[in-house]
Amino acid sequence: MDEKYDEKTSLKKDPPVFGVLGVCGIVGNLAARVLLDHGFKVIGSDLHSKEHCEYLYTLDDYDIKLYLSEHPEEFFKSSTHLIPPPSLSKDSDTFRKMLESPAQILEIDEIIQCIKPEKPVICITGTNGKTTTTHLLKHISRVSGLKTTEHGFKSLQGNVDYIPPLQSRLKGDVAVIETGTGGVVGDLKFTVEKCQPSCGIITNINPDHLGEDNDFFKYARIKGELLEELQNKKAVVNSDDPTVWGLLKEVGYKGEVITFGVDKHPSRISSKVCWCGEELLLGETISGVGYYRCSCGLVRPNPHYKATNIKKDSFLLHTPQGTHQVEMETMGLHNVYNALASIAVALEFLEIPLKDVLTAIKTFKGVPGRLEYLTPFKGKDIIVDYAHNPSGVETILQELKKIYSRMALVITVSSESGISGDIEILEKALARADFIIPASSYSYQAAKKYMPKEQILTTDVIPVQFREGTLGATSEQVLAGLKKAKKCDVDAIVCIGEAANKYKEQIKDYLSEVS
Repeated sequence: MDEKYDEKTSLKKDPPVFGVLGVCGIVGNLAARVLLDHGFKVIGSDLHSKEHCEYLYTLDDYDIKLYLSEHPEEFFKSSTHLIPPPSLSKDSDTFRKMLESPAQILEIDEIIQCIKPEKPVICITGTNGKTTTTHLLKHISRVSGLKTTEHGFKSLQGNVDYIPPLQSRLKGDVAVIETGTGGVVGDLKFTVEKCQPSCGIITNINPDHLGEDNDFFKYARIKGELLEELQNKKAVVNSDDPTVWGLLKEVGYKGEVITFGVDKHPSRISSKVCWCGEELLLGETISGVGYYRCSCGLVRPNPHYKATNIKKDSFLLHTPQGTHQVEMETMGLHNVYNALASIAVALEFLEIPLKDVLTAIKTFKGVPGRLEYLTPFKGKDIIVDYAHNPSGVETILQELKKIYSRMALVITVSSESGISGDIEILEKALARADFIIPASSYSYQAAKKYMPKEQILTTDVIPVQFREGTLGATSEQVLAGLKKAKKCDVDAIVCIGEAANKYKEQIKDYLSEVS
Protein backbone atom coordinates (compact mmCIF):
# COMPACT_ATOMS: atom_id res chain seq x y z
CA MET A 1 0.00 0.00 0.00
CA ASP A 2 1.61 3.29 -1.06
CA GLU A 3 2.12 6.18 1.35
CA LYS A 4 -0.62 8.39 -0.12
CA TYR A 5 -3.19 5.62 -0.07
CA ASP A 6 -2.24 4.58 3.47
CA GLU A 7 -2.58 8.14 4.69
CA LYS A 8 -6.14 8.31 3.44
CA THR A 9 -7.49 4.87 4.18
CA SER A 10 -5.48 3.27 6.95
CA LEU A 11 -7.86 1.43 9.26
CA LYS A 12 -5.33 1.43 12.11
CA LYS A 13 -5.37 5.10 13.12
CA ASP A 14 -5.67 5.62 16.85
CA PRO A 15 -8.42 5.89 17.92
CA PRO A 16 -10.44 5.20 14.74
CA VAL A 17 -14.20 5.57 14.93
CA PHE A 18 -16.01 4.61 11.76
CA GLY A 19 -19.26 6.44 11.19
CA VAL A 20 -21.41 4.46 8.74
CA LEU A 21 -24.22 6.41 7.10
CA GLY A 22 -27.27 4.54 5.85
CA VAL A 23 -26.88 1.77 8.39
CA CYS A 24 -30.53 0.77 7.86
CA GLY A 25 -29.76 0.04 4.21
CA ILE A 26 -28.25 -3.20 2.94
CA VAL A 27 -24.76 -1.99 2.00
CA GLY A 28 -24.35 0.33 5.00
CA ASN A 29 -25.54 -2.42 7.34
CA LEU A 30 -23.05 -4.93 5.91
CA ALA A 31 -20.18 -2.43 5.93
CA ALA A 32 -20.81 -1.71 9.60
CA ARG A 33 -20.83 -5.42 10.48
CA VAL A 34 -17.67 -6.11 8.48
CA LEU A 35 -15.83 -3.41 10.44
CA LEU A 36 -17.28 -4.63 13.74
CA ASP A 37 -16.29 -8.22 12.95
CA HIS A 38 -12.71 -7.04 12.44
CA GLY A 39 -12.59 -5.35 15.85
CA PHE A 40 -13.14 -1.70 14.88
CA LYS A 41 -15.30 0.80 16.74
CA VAL A 42 -18.35 1.70 14.67
CA ILE A 43 -21.23 4.11 15.06
CA GLY A 44 -24.17 4.22 12.66
CA SER A 45 -26.61 6.78 11.40
CA ASP A 46 -29.71 6.73 9.22
CA LEU A 47 -32.66 8.96 8.35
CA HIS A 48 -35.02 6.06 8.99
CA SER A 49 -36.58 5.74 12.42
CA LYS A 50 -36.13 2.65 14.58
CA GLU A 51 -39.58 1.44 13.54
CA HIS A 52 -38.68 1.70 9.85
CA CYS A 53 -35.11 0.40 10.06
CA GLU A 54 -35.82 -2.85 8.20
CA TYR A 55 -32.59 -4.72 9.00
CA LEU A 56 -32.03 -3.48 12.55
CA TYR A 57 -32.25 -7.04 13.90
CA THR A 58 -28.92 -7.93 12.24
CA LEU A 59 -27.16 -5.56 14.65
CA ASP A 60 -28.64 -6.99 17.86
CA ASP A 61 -25.46 -8.88 18.81
CA TYR A 62 -23.11 -5.97 18.13
CA ASP A 63 -21.84 -3.13 20.31
CA ILE A 64 -22.77 -0.18 18.11
CA LYS A 65 -24.24 3.22 18.91
CA LEU A 66 -26.96 4.23 16.48
CA TYR A 67 -28.33 7.64 15.55
CA LEU A 68 -31.67 7.08 13.85
CA SER A 69 -34.20 9.44 12.24
CA GLU A 70 -31.43 11.98 11.49
CA HIS A 71 -27.70 12.54 10.95
CA PRO A 72 -26.93 14.71 14.02
CA GLU A 73 -23.84 16.85 14.47
CA GLU A 74 -22.72 14.54 17.29
CA PHE A 75 -22.45 11.68 14.78
CA PHE A 76 -20.14 13.66 12.48
CA LYS A 77 -18.05 15.01 15.39
CA SER A 78 -17.63 11.52 16.90
CA SER A 79 -16.35 9.94 13.66
CA THR A 80 -12.74 9.85 12.49
CA HIS A 81 -13.88 8.21 9.24
CA LEU A 82 -17.21 8.54 7.44
CA ILE A 83 -18.52 5.83 5.14
CA PRO A 84 -21.43 6.79 2.87
CA PRO A 85 -23.57 4.28 0.98
CA PRO A 86 -22.76 4.11 -2.77
CA SER A 87 -26.22 5.49 -3.53
CA LEU A 88 -25.65 8.77 -1.67
CA SER A 89 -25.57 11.68 -4.12
CA LYS A 90 -22.50 13.88 -4.03
CA ASP A 91 -24.89 16.84 -4.37
CA SER A 92 -26.93 15.98 -1.29
CA ASP A 93 -26.99 18.00 1.93
CA THR A 94 -25.74 14.92 3.79
CA PHE A 95 -22.65 14.63 1.61
CA ARG A 96 -22.01 18.36 2.06
CA LYS A 97 -22.05 17.82 5.84
CA MET A 98 -19.54 15.02 5.39
CA LEU A 99 -17.21 17.32 3.46
CA GLU A 100 -17.49 19.97 6.18
CA SER A 101 -16.65 17.40 8.83
CA PRO A 102 -13.00 16.89 9.89
CA ALA A 103 -13.46 13.14 9.40
CA GLN A 104 -11.97 11.32 6.40
CA ILE A 105 -14.42 9.98 3.84
CA LEU A 106 -14.01 6.33 2.88
CA GLU A 107 -15.87 4.69 0.01
CA ILE A 108 -17.18 1.11 0.28
CA ASP A 109 -14.61 0.04 -2.34
CA GLU A 110 -11.82 1.28 -0.07
CA ILE A 111 -13.16 -0.77 2.84
CA ILE A 112 -13.26 -3.82 0.56
CA GLN A 113 -9.71 -3.15 -0.61
CA CYS A 114 -8.34 -2.73 2.91
CA ILE A 115 -10.10 -5.69 4.55
CA LYS A 116 -9.40 -9.06 2.89
CA PRO A 117 -11.68 -12.11 3.25
CA GLU A 118 -8.81 -14.15 4.83
CA LYS A 119 -10.79 -17.37 4.40
CA PRO A 120 -11.73 -19.72 1.54
CA VAL A 121 -14.28 -18.01 -0.73
CA ILE A 122 -16.43 -20.11 -3.08
CA CYS A 123 -18.52 -18.19 -5.64
CA ILE A 124 -21.47 -20.00 -7.23
CA THR A 125 -23.12 -18.90 -10.45
CA GLY A 126 -25.28 -20.35 -13.22
CA THR A 127 -28.82 -20.03 -14.53
CA ASN A 128 -30.52 -22.54 -12.24
CA GLY A 129 -29.54 -24.25 -9.01
CA LYS A 130 -27.38 -21.45 -7.56
CA THR A 131 -29.42 -20.94 -4.42
CA THR A 132 -29.89 -24.61 -3.56
CA THR A 133 -26.23 -25.43 -4.25
CA THR A 134 -25.15 -22.50 -2.06
CA HIS A 135 -27.40 -23.57 0.82
CA LEU A 136 -26.37 -27.20 0.52
CA LEU A 137 -22.64 -26.46 0.49
CA LYS A 138 -23.08 -24.22 3.52
CA HIS A 139 -24.99 -27.01 5.26
CA ILE A 140 -22.16 -29.44 4.50
CA SER A 141 -19.66 -26.93 5.89
CA ARG A 142 -21.63 -26.43 9.09
CA VAL A 143 -22.07 -30.18 9.64
CA SER A 144 -18.28 -30.50 9.48
CA GLY A 145 -17.88 -27.77 12.12
CA LEU A 146 -17.07 -24.80 9.88
CA LYS A 147 -18.76 -21.43 10.46
CA THR A 148 -20.15 -19.90 7.28
CA THR A 149 -20.51 -16.17 6.66
CA GLU A 150 -24.15 -15.05 6.51
CA HIS A 151 -25.53 -11.71 5.37
CA GLY A 152 -28.47 -12.39 7.69
CA PHE A 153 -31.15 -10.53 5.74
CA LYS A 154 -34.48 -12.35 5.93
CA SER A 155 -36.21 -12.92 2.58
CA LEU A 156 -33.40 -11.26 0.63
CA GLN A 157 -31.44 -13.29 -1.90
CA GLY A 158 -28.50 -10.87 -1.90
CA ASN A 159 -26.45 -12.24 -4.79
CA VAL A 160 -25.48 -9.08 -6.68
CA ASP A 161 -23.63 -5.78 -6.37
CA TYR A 162 -21.78 -5.18 -3.06
CA ILE A 163 -23.61 -7.82 -1.01
CA PRO A 164 -21.45 -10.87 -1.91
CA PRO A 165 -18.09 -9.03 -1.47
CA LEU A 166 -19.09 -7.68 1.94
CA GLN A 167 -20.58 -11.02 3.00
CA SER A 168 -17.27 -12.71 2.19
CA ARG A 169 -15.59 -10.41 4.74
CA LEU A 170 -17.93 -11.15 7.64
CA LYS A 171 -16.70 -13.43 10.41
CA GLY A 172 -16.57 -17.12 9.58
CA ASP A 173 -14.34 -19.99 8.51
CA VAL A 174 -15.60 -20.15 4.92
CA ALA A 175 -17.62 -17.93 2.59
CA VAL A 176 -20.01 -19.75 0.25
CA ILE A 177 -21.44 -17.00 -1.92
CA GLU A 178 -24.20 -17.04 -4.53
CA THR A 179 -23.24 -14.61 -7.29
CA GLY A 180 -25.88 -13.61 -9.81
CA THR A 181 -26.10 -11.32 -12.81
CA GLY A 182 -28.69 -9.06 -14.35
CA GLY A 183 -27.43 -9.98 -17.79
CA VAL A 184 -25.23 -6.90 -18.18
CA VAL A 185 -21.63 -7.28 -19.31
CA GLY A 186 -19.30 -6.66 -16.39
CA ASP A 187 -21.83 -6.93 -13.56
CA LEU A 188 -20.75 -10.43 -12.48
CA LYS A 189 -17.10 -9.40 -12.80
CA PHE A 190 -17.84 -6.37 -10.56
CA THR A 191 -19.07 -8.71 -7.85
CA VAL A 192 -16.72 -11.68 -8.06
CA GLU A 193 -13.45 -9.78 -8.38
CA LYS A 194 -14.30 -8.03 -5.10
CA CYS A 195 -15.13 -11.38 -3.48
CA GLN A 196 -11.60 -12.63 -4.27
CA PRO A 197 -12.78 -16.22 -4.86
CA SER A 198 -10.46 -19.15 -4.40
CA CYS A 199 -12.89 -21.62 -6.00
CA GLY A 200 -16.09 -21.42 -7.99
CA ILE A 201 -19.04 -23.41 -9.35
CA ILE A 202 -21.01 -23.02 -12.59
CA THR A 203 -24.24 -25.02 -12.30
CA ASN A 204 -25.56 -24.62 -15.88
CA ILE A 205 -26.22 -21.92 -18.49
CA ASN A 206 -29.61 -21.66 -20.18
CA PRO A 207 -31.44 -18.66 -21.67
CA ASP A 208 -32.30 -16.04 -19.02
CA HIS A 209 -31.71 -12.31 -18.52
CA LEU A 210 -31.46 -11.92 -22.28
CA GLY A 211 -31.48 -8.34 -23.50
CA GLU A 212 -33.32 -6.94 -26.48
CA ASP A 213 -30.67 -8.45 -28.77
CA ASN A 214 -31.66 -11.93 -27.43
CA ASP A 215 -27.97 -12.92 -27.56
CA PHE A 216 -27.62 -16.14 -25.55
CA PHE A 217 -23.84 -16.37 -25.93
CA LYS A 218 -23.42 -12.81 -24.68
CA TYR A 219 -25.25 -13.91 -21.53
CA ALA A 220 -23.11 -17.06 -21.35
CA ARG A 221 -19.91 -15.00 -21.57
CA ILE A 222 -21.13 -12.93 -18.64
CA LYS A 223 -21.27 -16.16 -16.61
CA GLY A 224 -17.72 -16.74 -17.83
CA GLU A 225 -16.61 -13.64 -15.93
CA LEU A 226 -16.39 -15.94 -12.90
CA LEU A 227 -13.90 -18.16 -14.75
CA GLU A 228 -11.78 -15.14 -15.59
CA GLU A 229 -11.46 -14.44 -11.85
CA LEU A 230 -10.55 -18.08 -11.19
CA GLN A 231 -7.55 -18.29 -13.52
CA ASN A 232 -4.95 -20.63 -12.00
CA LYS A 233 -7.44 -21.62 -9.29
CA LYS A 234 -10.22 -24.25 -9.14
CA ALA A 235 -13.45 -24.31 -11.14
CA VAL A 236 -16.16 -26.91 -10.57
CA VAL A 237 -18.40 -27.12 -13.65
CA ASN A 238 -21.35 -29.06 -15.00
CA SER A 239 -19.79 -30.94 -17.91
CA ASP A 240 -23.22 -32.22 -19.00
CA ASP A 241 -23.93 -28.70 -20.24
CA PRO A 242 -22.28 -28.03 -23.63
CA THR A 243 -22.48 -24.27 -23.05
CA VAL A 244 -20.56 -24.55 -19.76
CA TRP A 245 -18.04 -27.08 -21.08
CA GLY A 246 -17.36 -24.99 -24.19
CA LEU A 247 -17.10 -21.80 -22.13
CA LEU A 248 -13.82 -22.98 -20.59
CA LYS A 249 -12.15 -22.84 -24.00
CA GLU A 250 -13.98 -19.65 -24.96
CA VAL A 251 -12.46 -17.70 -22.04
CA GLY A 252 -9.10 -19.48 -22.18
CA TYR A 253 -9.42 -20.89 -18.68
CA LYS A 254 -6.10 -22.17 -17.30
CA GLY A 255 -6.99 -23.30 -13.79
CA GLU A 256 -7.86 -26.73 -12.43
CA VAL A 257 -11.19 -28.05 -13.75
CA ILE A 258 -13.34 -30.47 -11.74
CA THR A 259 -16.43 -31.79 -13.50
CA PHE A 260 -19.74 -33.24 -12.37
CA GLY A 261 -22.59 -34.95 -14.23
CA VAL A 262 -24.97 -37.90 -14.29
CA ASP A 263 -25.39 -41.15 -16.19
CA LYS A 264 -29.10 -41.47 -16.83
CA HIS A 265 -31.20 -42.29 -19.87
CA PRO A 266 -32.21 -39.04 -21.62
CA SER A 267 -35.77 -37.86 -21.05
CA ARG A 268 -35.95 -36.48 -24.61
CA ILE A 269 -33.85 -35.36 -27.56
CA SER A 270 -33.58 -31.59 -28.00
CA SER A 271 -30.96 -29.24 -29.40
CA LYS A 272 -28.67 -26.48 -28.22
CA VAL A 273 -26.40 -24.19 -30.21
CA CYS A 274 -22.68 -24.92 -29.78
CA TRP A 275 -20.07 -22.17 -29.40
CA CYS A 276 -18.98 -22.96 -32.97
CA GLY A 277 -22.42 -21.93 -34.20
CA GLU A 278 -23.62 -25.39 -35.10
CA GLU A 279 -26.83 -26.73 -33.59
CA LEU A 280 -25.99 -29.93 -31.75
CA LEU A 281 -28.35 -32.68 -30.64
CA LEU A 282 -28.76 -32.95 -26.88
CA GLY A 283 -29.96 -36.08 -25.10
CA GLU A 284 -31.49 -34.17 -22.20
CA THR A 285 -31.36 -35.33 -18.62
CA ILE A 286 -32.74 -31.98 -17.41
CA SER A 287 -33.45 -28.83 -19.41
CA GLY A 288 -30.44 -27.80 -21.52
CA VAL A 289 -28.20 -30.45 -20.00
CA GLY A 290 -27.32 -34.02 -20.99
CA TYR A 291 -25.37 -35.98 -23.62
CA TYR A 292 -23.86 -34.19 -26.63
CA ARG A 293 -21.22 -34.30 -29.33
CA CYS A 294 -20.44 -31.60 -31.89
CA SER A 295 -18.52 -31.89 -35.17
CA CYS A 296 -16.21 -29.11 -33.90
CA GLY A 297 -14.85 -31.56 -31.32
CA LEU A 298 -16.89 -30.49 -28.30
CA VAL A 299 -17.98 -33.68 -26.57
CA ARG A 300 -19.32 -34.46 -23.13
CA PRO A 301 -16.44 -35.75 -20.97
CA ASN A 302 -16.67 -38.46 -18.36
CA PRO A 303 -17.32 -36.43 -15.17
CA HIS A 304 -14.96 -36.61 -12.18
CA TYR A 305 -18.02 -36.69 -9.89
CA LYS A 306 -20.80 -38.76 -11.42
CA ALA A 307 -24.19 -40.05 -10.25
CA THR A 308 -25.56 -43.38 -11.44
CA ASN A 309 -28.39 -45.68 -10.29
CA ILE A 310 -30.44 -42.57 -9.50
CA LYS A 311 -33.60 -43.17 -7.48
CA LYS A 312 -36.13 -40.87 -5.82
CA ASP A 313 -34.05 -40.41 -2.67
CA SER A 314 -30.61 -41.83 -3.45
CA PHE A 315 -27.88 -42.30 -6.04
CA LEU A 316 -24.52 -43.99 -6.45
CA LEU A 317 -21.67 -41.48 -6.32
CA HIS A 318 -18.54 -42.16 -8.38
CA THR A 319 -15.48 -40.09 -7.40
CA PRO A 320 -11.75 -40.26 -8.22
CA GLN A 321 -11.34 -41.83 -4.77
CA GLY A 322 -14.08 -44.46 -4.99
CA THR A 323 -17.82 -45.20 -5.13
CA HIS A 324 -20.31 -44.39 -2.39
CA GLN A 325 -24.05 -44.59 -1.78
CA VAL A 326 -25.67 -41.18 -1.23
CA GLU A 327 -29.06 -40.76 0.42
CA MET A 328 -31.01 -37.52 -0.08
CA GLU A 329 -33.91 -35.77 1.62
CA THR A 330 -34.60 -33.54 -1.39
CA MET A 331 -36.20 -34.85 -4.57
CA GLY A 332 -35.54 -34.37 -8.27
CA LEU A 333 -32.72 -34.93 -10.75
CA HIS A 334 -31.86 -31.22 -10.64
CA ASN A 335 -31.07 -31.66 -6.95
CA VAL A 336 -28.75 -34.55 -7.79
CA TYR A 337 -26.78 -32.10 -9.94
CA ASN A 338 -26.77 -29.58 -7.07
CA ALA A 339 -25.52 -32.28 -4.71
CA LEU A 340 -22.72 -33.34 -7.08
CA ALA A 341 -21.42 -29.76 -7.37
CA SER A 342 -21.48 -29.34 -3.59
CA ILE A 343 -19.81 -32.70 -2.97
CA ALA A 344 -17.01 -31.91 -5.43
CA VAL A 345 -16.15 -28.62 -3.70
CA ALA A 346 -16.48 -30.12 -0.22
CA LEU A 347 -14.06 -32.96 -0.97
CA GLU A 348 -11.66 -31.39 -3.47
CA PHE A 349 -11.36 -27.86 -2.08
CA LEU A 350 -12.56 -27.71 1.53
CA GLU A 351 -11.24 -31.23 2.25
CA ILE A 352 -14.27 -32.08 4.40
CA PRO A 353 -14.40 -35.74 5.53
CA LEU A 354 -16.63 -37.89 3.34
CA LYS A 355 -18.71 -39.08 6.29
CA ASP A 356 -19.63 -35.47 7.12
CA VAL A 357 -20.52 -34.82 3.49
CA LEU A 358 -22.81 -37.86 3.30
CA THR A 359 -24.46 -36.96 6.62
CA ALA A 360 -25.09 -33.43 5.43
CA ILE A 361 -26.61 -34.52 2.11
CA LYS A 362 -28.94 -36.89 3.97
CA THR A 363 -30.10 -34.21 6.44
CA PHE A 364 -30.46 -31.30 4.00
CA LYS A 365 -34.17 -30.51 3.67
CA GLY A 366 -33.89 -28.05 0.81
CA VAL A 367 -34.43 -24.30 0.52
CA PRO A 368 -37.72 -22.59 1.41
CA GLY A 369 -39.52 -21.67 -1.79
CA ARG A 370 -37.85 -24.43 -3.83
CA LEU A 371 -40.32 -27.30 -4.32
CA GLU A 372 -41.83 -26.33 -0.98
CA TYR A 373 -44.95 -28.26 0.02
CA LEU A 374 -47.69 -26.27 1.76
CA THR A 375 -50.86 -27.53 3.47
CA PRO A 376 -52.75 -29.90 1.10
CA PHE A 377 -56.23 -28.90 -0.05
CA LYS A 378 -58.83 -31.66 -0.36
CA GLY A 379 -56.35 -34.28 -1.54
CA LYS A 380 -54.40 -31.87 -3.74
CA ASP A 381 -50.76 -31.17 -2.91
CA ILE A 382 -49.95 -27.44 -2.97
CA ILE A 383 -46.38 -26.70 -4.08
CA VAL A 384 -44.51 -23.38 -4.34
CA ASP A 385 -41.36 -23.03 -6.42
CA TYR A 386 -39.28 -19.96 -7.25
CA ALA A 387 -38.72 -21.11 -10.87
CA HIS A 388 -38.80 -17.98 -13.05
CA ASN A 389 -37.05 -18.79 -16.34
CA PRO A 390 -37.91 -21.32 -19.08
CA SER A 391 -35.31 -23.96 -18.19
CA GLY A 392 -36.14 -23.73 -14.49
CA VAL A 393 -39.86 -24.13 -15.14
CA GLU A 394 -39.26 -27.01 -17.52
CA THR A 395 -37.01 -28.85 -15.07
CA ILE A 396 -39.42 -28.49 -12.14
CA LEU A 397 -42.44 -29.64 -14.14
CA GLN A 398 -40.49 -32.52 -15.65
CA GLU A 399 -39.55 -33.77 -12.19
CA LEU A 400 -43.08 -33.32 -10.80
CA LYS A 401 -44.59 -35.24 -13.74
CA LYS A 402 -42.72 -38.28 -12.41
CA ILE A 403 -44.89 -38.05 -9.29
CA TYR A 404 -48.25 -36.56 -10.30
CA SER A 405 -50.55 -37.68 -13.09
CA ARG A 406 -52.41 -34.34 -13.29
CA MET A 407 -51.18 -30.85 -12.38
CA ALA A 408 -52.49 -27.30 -12.40
CA LEU A 409 -49.87 -24.58 -12.79
CA VAL A 410 -50.28 -21.01 -11.50
CA ILE A 411 -47.79 -18.72 -13.26
CA THR A 412 -46.78 -15.60 -11.30
CA VAL A 413 -43.65 -14.91 -13.36
CA SER A 414 -42.54 -11.82 -15.25
CA SER A 415 -39.61 -13.04 -17.34
CA GLU A 416 -36.48 -10.92 -17.29
CA SER A 417 -36.01 -11.87 -20.94
CA GLY A 418 -39.20 -9.98 -21.85
CA ILE A 419 -42.19 -11.30 -23.77
CA SER A 420 -40.11 -13.96 -25.54
CA GLY A 421 -39.24 -15.43 -22.13
CA ASP A 422 -42.87 -15.27 -20.98
CA ILE A 423 -44.01 -17.08 -24.13
CA GLU A 424 -41.33 -19.75 -23.73
CA ILE A 425 -42.34 -20.33 -20.09
CA LEU A 426 -45.94 -20.74 -21.20
CA GLU A 427 -44.94 -23.19 -23.93
CA LYS A 428 -42.93 -25.28 -21.44
CA ALA A 429 -46.03 -25.30 -19.22
CA LEU A 430 -48.39 -26.27 -22.05
CA ALA A 431 -46.24 -29.32 -22.77
CA ARG A 432 -46.32 -30.57 -19.15
CA ALA A 433 -49.21 -29.15 -17.09
CA ASP A 434 -52.86 -30.17 -17.46
CA PHE A 435 -54.20 -26.73 -16.56
CA ILE A 436 -52.47 -23.35 -16.67
CA ILE A 437 -53.62 -20.24 -14.85
CA PRO A 438 -51.69 -17.11 -15.91
CA ALA A 439 -51.85 -15.04 -12.71
CA SER A 440 -49.33 -12.36 -13.70
CA SER A 441 -50.11 -9.78 -16.36
CA TYR A 442 -47.13 -10.84 -18.49
CA SER A 443 -48.01 -14.53 -18.39
CA TYR A 444 -51.57 -13.51 -19.32
CA GLN A 445 -50.27 -11.54 -22.32
CA ALA A 446 -48.26 -14.60 -23.39
CA ALA A 447 -51.30 -16.88 -22.94
CA LYS A 448 -53.47 -14.70 -25.18
CA LYS A 449 -51.50 -16.09 -28.13
CA TYR A 450 -53.01 -19.54 -27.40
CA MET A 451 -56.54 -18.57 -26.40
CA PRO A 452 -59.10 -19.98 -26.50
CA LYS A 453 -57.63 -23.24 -25.27
CA GLU A 454 -59.27 -25.50 -22.69
CA GLN A 455 -55.91 -26.03 -20.99
CA ILE A 456 -55.61 -22.31 -20.16
CA LEU A 457 -57.88 -20.96 -17.42
CA THR A 458 -58.21 -17.29 -16.53
CA THR A 459 -59.17 -15.70 -13.26
CA ASP A 460 -62.31 -13.61 -12.86
CA VAL A 461 -60.29 -10.41 -13.06
CA ILE A 462 -57.73 -9.89 -15.82
CA PRO A 463 -54.36 -9.28 -14.12
CA VAL A 464 -53.40 -5.62 -14.10
CA GLN A 465 -49.91 -4.80 -15.36
CA PHE A 466 -47.34 -5.23 -12.61
CA ARG A 467 -43.65 -5.99 -12.70
CA GLU A 468 -40.62 -5.62 -10.42
CA GLY A 469 -37.80 -7.70 -11.89
CA THR A 470 -38.99 -11.31 -11.70
CA LEU A 471 -41.74 -10.32 -9.25
CA GLY A 472 -44.58 -10.47 -11.76
CA ALA A 473 -47.74 -10.56 -9.66
CA THR A 474 -49.33 -8.99 -6.61
CA SER A 475 -50.56 -11.05 -3.67
CA GLU A 476 -54.15 -10.58 -4.89
CA GLN A 477 -53.22 -11.96 -8.32
CA VAL A 478 -51.46 -14.96 -6.79
CA LEU A 479 -54.48 -15.80 -4.62
CA ALA A 480 -56.86 -15.33 -7.56
CA GLY A 481 -54.79 -17.86 -9.52
CA LEU A 482 -54.81 -20.32 -6.64
CA LYS A 483 -58.59 -20.02 -6.19
CA LYS A 484 -59.04 -20.89 -9.85
CA ALA A 485 -56.59 -23.81 -9.66
CA LYS A 486 -58.24 -25.43 -6.65
CA LYS A 487 -61.35 -26.07 -8.77
CA CYS A 488 -59.33 -28.21 -11.19
CA ASP A 489 -59.43 -32.01 -11.16
CA VAL A 490 -55.72 -32.52 -10.40
CA ASP A 491 -53.37 -34.20 -7.93
CA ALA A 492 -51.17 -31.14 -7.42
CA ILE A 493 -51.32 -27.34 -7.72
CA VAL A 494 -47.95 -25.80 -8.47
CA CYS A 495 -47.42 -22.05 -8.02
CA ILE A 496 -44.25 -20.85 -9.73
CA GLY A 497 -42.36 -17.57 -9.61
CA GLU A 498 -40.97 -15.06 -7.14
CA ALA A 499 -44.45 -13.76 -6.27
CA ALA A 500 -45.67 -17.26 -5.36
CA ASN A 501 -42.69 -17.59 -3.02
CA LYS A 502 -42.99 -14.07 -1.59
CA TYR A 503 -46.68 -14.41 -0.80
CA LYS A 504 -46.69 -18.00 0.41
CA GLU A 505 -47.75 -16.91 3.91
CA GLN A 506 -50.88 -15.39 2.38
CA ILE A 507 -51.35 -18.66 0.48
CA LYS A 508 -51.05 -20.59 3.74
CA ASP A 509 -53.59 -18.31 5.45
CA TYR A 510 -56.02 -18.75 2.58
CA LEU A 511 -55.64 -22.54 2.61
CA SER A 512 -56.26 -22.68 6.35
CA GLU A 513 -59.46 -20.64 5.88
CA VAL A 514 -60.92 -22.87 3.14
CA SER A 515 -59.79 -26.23 4.51
